[in-house]
Amino acid sequence: MRIAGAVLTALVALTVVSGCTGHASSTTSASSSTFVYAPNLDVVTDWDPATSYSNEIRVMGNVYETLTRYNTTTKKVEPLLATSWKSSDDGRTWTFTLRDGVKFHSGRTLDATAVKESIERTQKLAGGAAYIWESVDAISAPDPHTVVFTLKYPAPIDLISSSAYAAYVYDVNAGAGADLKQWVATGKDAGSGPYTVKKWAKGQEVEVTLSAFDRYWGGWKGSHYKSVEYRVTPDLTTAWQLLQSGDVQMVERLTPQLFDQAKHTTGISTSSTPSFQNLIAFFNTADGPMADPNVRKAVRDAIDYHGLVSSLGGAATVAHGVVPEGLLGYDDKIAPRQDLAAAKAELQKAGYGPGGKPLTLTMTYAQGDSDQQQFATLLSSSLQQLGVTLQAQPLQWNAQWDKGKSDDHAQRQDIFLMYWYPDYADPYSWFVNLYHSADPAYFNMAYWNSPAADTLIDGLPALTATDRGAAQKSYEQLQQMVQDDAVSAVLYVQTYQRAWSGTVKGYADNPAYPNVPFVYGMGPGGN
Repeated sequence: MRIAGAVLTALVALTVVSGCTGHASSTTSASSSTFVYAPNLDVVTDWDPATSYSNEIRVMGNVYETLTRYNTTTKKVEPLLATSWKSSDDGRTWTFTLRDGVKFHSGRTLDATAVKESIERTQKLAGGAAYIWESVDAISAPDPHTVVFTLKYPAPIDLISSSAYAAYVYDVNAGAGADLKQWVATGKDAGSGPYTVKKWAKGQEVEVTLSAFDRYWGGWKGSHYKSVEYRVTPDLTTAWQLLQSGDVQMVERLTPQLFDQAKHTTGISTSSTPSFQNLIAFFNTADGPMADPNVRKAVRDAIDYHGLVSSLGGAATVAHGVVPEGLLGYDDKIAPRQDLAAAKAELQKAGYGPGGKPLTLTMTYAQGDSDQQQFATLLSSSLQQLGVTLQAQPLQWNAQWDKGKSDDHAQRQDIFLMYWYPDYADPYSWFVNLYHSADPAYFNMAYWNSPAADTLIDGLPALTATDRGAAQKSYEQLQQMVQDDAVSAVLYVQTYQRAWSGTVKGYADNPAYPNVPFVYGMGPGGN
C-alpha cells in the first residue's frame, strides 16, 4: 500500500499505532441484516475518493468501485465497472467498455464522461495514490460506454485501474454545486457501490454506518446484509468478547493467543491468509553512524528474523527480499538470517565494538503496536551482545513521520519502522516510494540516493506492461542492490488472521485490498 500522497499508506496499516480511546459504549446488538465489523483503529481520515489513502479503505471499498478488481486467487484482473478492455500492441492505448445500468448514489448514470471526469480530478488533485496515473497522457470518451486511455509510455492500466486507492470512479458533481472535497468531508459519498454512507460519528465507537443502495447494479436478490457498521474496538480482548456475544460479526485482528482460541471455538470461523503487507526497518543511509554501510550491515545481520516470526505465533512469515510472494518480482533467493559473528566483524570495520568506540543507535516504532515492540525488544537484546545500545522510542504515527522528515537531520532516527503494501497488486509501489531518491525525503525513510536504482525503477511500469520477464529481472536486480547496500531490512510479511461469526457466509480475504470486507458478497445464514 503506498503510504503516499495524502497521508499514508503506511498509515493504513500503520496508524496501527495511534490508540483509539474515549469511545462511548454501544448497548445494542446487531440485527441479522446488519454486518458489524470491529477494526482496532479509528476508521476515517479522508472521505475524498481522489485523495483517500488511509484506514477508510475499509469503508471506501464498499461505497466506491473501480473499473476492474484484482483476484488474488486467480492472480488476474476481473471486470467490475468495466466489462472488457484491450490494449494496443505497444501498450500505450487502452480501451475499456463500461457496464450498462450503473447509477451513482446521486442518481446520475455512470458513463464514460463520468469515468473521465473522476480520474482527471484525481490526477489534478495529485494526492494520495494519484501517482498511479502518471503514465496517462489523455482520457477520452468517444461514446457513453467507451473510455480510452492514451499513455505517455506503456503501463498496465488494467491492473492500475484495480488499485485499492485513487482508482475509484465517482460523481464529480455529487455535491450539487458545492466543492466536492468539502461536501464529502461531512460524511457524504459520491460512489456507485452497493452501500452508501448513512452516518458518520467521528470519534464514536460506532464510527460509520452504511446502508444498502437500492439501485445498485448488482441487485439485492438472495441473502445480503442491508447495513454495515464499523465499531472501533482498540482492545483486542474486548473485540473477541464482542464476537463471541454476537455483538459484532467480524474482528479485524486478534492476538496470537486469542486467535488460537478462536480456531477452537464452536460457532466461530477463522482464516489465515498470506498478505502483501510487510514490516520494514529503514536504515539512515545519509546521516549519523548508519551512513557507514558497515554499521548498516551489522544491524541487518544482528536481526533475529526467524525468532521474531516465531514469537508472532503464525501472524507472520519470513520475508525474502522486498517483494512478498504472489507478486511479480518475488525472489526467494534472498534469505535473511541472523549472523552475529558477521555483525561483530562489520562493526569492527567501522571502528565500533570491543576495543573501539561506543555506539548508540536510535529507533522509532509505532506506539501501541505489540509486534513492532517485540522487534524492538529482540533487536535491543541482539545489539547488546555486540556492545551496541539501542534507544527504541514508541511514537504515534504523525510524530514518527515528522521526525523522519525533519529538515534538521540531527533529529532523524537511525532506524525507522514502517509497514507497506502495494496500492495495486504490483511491487512498483515499494520501489518508487521507498527506494527512489527524493529531495526532500517523502517515503524514502532510508534517504537512499542511487542513480542506478532510480534508472531501473523509472523503467519498471513500461517493462511490466510489455515484458514481464524483463520486469522480473529488474525487480530482482533492485532487491539485490538494496541488500548489497544494506538500505533496509524486511522483517516479515504479515499473515492476515481473521475471525468471524459462523452465521456469516461468503467471506474471503483479498490481500490486494487489505482489511476490506467486501460485504455485498457476504450475507447472513452461514453455518
